[in-house]
Amino acid sequence: MAIDTHSETAGKPSGEKKQKRTSPALFYRQVVNELRKVIWPTRKDLITYTTVVLVFVLIMVAIVSGLDALFTEGVLRIFGGS
Repeated sequence: MAIDTHSETAGKPSGEKKQKRTSPALFYRQVVNELRKVIWPTRKDLITYTTVVLVFVLIMVAIVSGLDALFTEGVLRIFGGS
């Protein structure tokens, strides 16, 4: 169960005692403990995810660039450009 690190817990009546602040050392230990639970991706997974993201970004750049060129051409034809 997580420990509330705020000075006041939400939803408690104002008459109850405030909890003590978490010390930096305890916070650090909690962070390290949570990071141990993380399932880190393998090198193969990381390369796959990176490739998928880069391909997606390149496709989106191509779409946006194409639409920009199309709209630019349309505006120049409508309003007459040099």
